[in-house]
Amino acid sequence: MKRYITGMDSNALSKRDNIVRAIRFDRPEYIPMTFHINEACWGHYPAEFLEELMAEHSFLFPAAKRKQARPELEQQVPERVGRPHVDPWGCKWETAMDGIVGTVTEHPLADWGAFESFIMPDPAVTDGKVGVDWGEISSSIEKAKAAGEFTVGGLIHGHTFQRMVDLRGYEDLLFDMFDGHADLQRLIEMVERFNAEIVQRYVDLGVDMMCYAEDLGMQSGPMVSPEMFKKYIGPVYERLMEPAREAGCIIHMHSDGCVRELVDELVRDGVEAVNIQDLVNGIDWIRDNLGGRVCVDLDIDRQEVTVHGSPGDIEKLIREEVTKLGSPQGGLMLIYGLYPGVPRENVRALADAMEKYAFHFSG
Repeated sequence: MKRYITGMDSNALSKRDNIVRAIRFDRPEYIPMTFHINEACWGHYPAEFLEELMAEHSFLFPAAKRKQARPELEQQVPERVGRPHVDPWGCKWETAMDGIVGTVTEHPLADWGAFESFIMPDPAVTDGKVGVDWGEISSSIEKAKAAGEFTVGGLIHGHTFQRMVDLRGYEDLLFDMFDGHADLQRLIEMVERFNAEIVQRYVDLGVDMMCYAEDLGMQSGPMVSPEMFKKYIGPVYERLMEPAREAGCIIHMHSDGCVRELVDELVRDGVEAVNIQDLVNGIDWIRDNLGGRVCVDLDIDRQEVTVHGSPGDIEKLIREEVTKLGSPQGGLMLIYGLYPGVPRENVRALADAMEKYAFHFSG
C-alpha cells in the first residue's frame, strides 16, 4: 500500500483518474481523502505540530515538507478579529476568531428601499468574497491540466440562499418567501445572474468538476422548508447546473447540517457527488438513502467524536463509515476539516485512520 502513498508505482492511477473513478463507481484504487487545515488552526496549534502532521502523512499532504510556508496563509484571508470587513455585495462581516467566517452584522438590503440604488458586484473581478484575476485562474487551470491534475471550479460557498440571507437577513428573507414579496424575484434574478457568469467562466475553462456549496441545514433540520426551497431555490440550482452538466463536468453539491428533508432536491438529475455531514444526518440514513445512488463525499464529524472521543473512537468511526458507505466499486470520498479545539492526539488519529482506510478495498 505504501506504493500508492509515495506515488512510486508507475502503474497506479493518477490522482485525477482515481477521483473520477470513485465518483463514477468505476473501481478506484483507493478512497479519495481530503484533510483540510482551516486557517484559524495556525493561531491555535504550534506551527511545528501542523508541519510535522503534514510531513508525516504524505498521502494526505503529498506536497508538504517540514518547515514549509503555511499553505493556508498563502491566500488573502479577510476574517480577522476586531477588523470588520465589507464584502463586494456590501455585507458587513465580523468574526470572533481569525480565519473563521463569522457573521453578517449589517445587511445592505435590510430595507427594500435600498434595492433601487443597489449595484451588483462585477463577476469579472470578484467571486463575491474577494477579488479574482480570471487570467491567473485560467493559467492555473491550464497548468493543472497539463500536469494531469483534477481541475475544479465552483461558486463561492453560500452562493444563492445564503447570499440572499446575507443581503436581507435570515428572518426577513423567510418572511419574503412566505409572503411572496414583490421584490423577492428581482433579488433572486440578480443573485442568479452573478452566479451564472461565474459558472460559465469555469465551464469555458474546461474544469473537470463544478462545485455548488451552500449550507442549508441546521442541527435537526433544514434552514428553509422543503416547500420554499422547491419554489424559490431549487429552480435556480437547476439553471446554474445546466451549463456545467451539458459540458460534461462532474456536478458536486455540498451542504452542512441536517438536510435529510432536502436530499431529493439536492441530488437532482446530473448530480454525481454530494458532500454532507455524517453524524448529523446519520451514517445508516446516508447508506440507506444515498448508497449506490450518488457518490457520497462524506464530511467527517467535527462536533462529537473527533473533539471529545478517544483516538480509538476515531478509528472506529472512520472504519464504520468506510465499511458501511464504501465498496470496491467506489462511490465514497471522505473529507475532514480541522478547526481549533481538537486534541492533538485526535488530530493525529484522524490522519492515521484516513490514510489507513483509504486502502480498505484495495487489492
